[in-house]
Amino acid sequence: MQIIVKGKNLEVTDALRGYALEKVGKIERYFDRILKTEIELSVERNPKISEKQVVEVTIFTNGPILRAKEAAPDMYQAIDLVAEKLERQAIKAKKKMIDRSHHAKNPFKEAAAAVRLEEEEEEGPRIVKTKSFTLKPMTPEEACLQMDLLGHDFFVFVNADTERTNVVYRRKDGNYGLIEPEA
Repeated sequence: MQIIVKGKNLEVTDALRGYALEKVGKIERYFDRILKTEIELSVERNPKISEKQVVEVTIFTNGPILRAKEAAPDMYQAIDLVAEKLERQAIKAKKKMIDRSHHAKNPFKEAAAAVRLEEEEEEGPRIVKTKSFTLKPMTPEEACLQMDLLGHDFFVFVNADTERTNVVYRRKDGNYGLIEPEA
């Protein structure tokens, strides 16, 4: 197996390299053959980012490709987080591979799955919940505050400035996005 450990905006020490290899190496027990592993350790230079230590790992196996990225205030903590995430992905991928192989060997499961698939095709996706609410005019900033108070990932509102329906949403980077539809 080929393992590449590289650093971006930092020099990779032997201790850091050894720790990363030890933690990420635990994934080997889930796959027969790992072709290549790339580990990139980097430090963000933006002073506004509190979690500056970033670890990104890509594992190429004879099955799926596993990729995880985590950030933390400490590099060792970031390595631990990315290793946990990769282990969850590996368990899920391995379980999926086992289910596929067992499913292919059992003709009764195959027939049952075909019947279930036909039933789903007839029905198709369906609406399982309907929710109605009044739209109140507010600024996008107020909508973000309201969304945070409710604990939602998005919020629909009437923009007080444009008097049109808008949506604010929480982005993966922690910031907010605003959707303004045009007719």
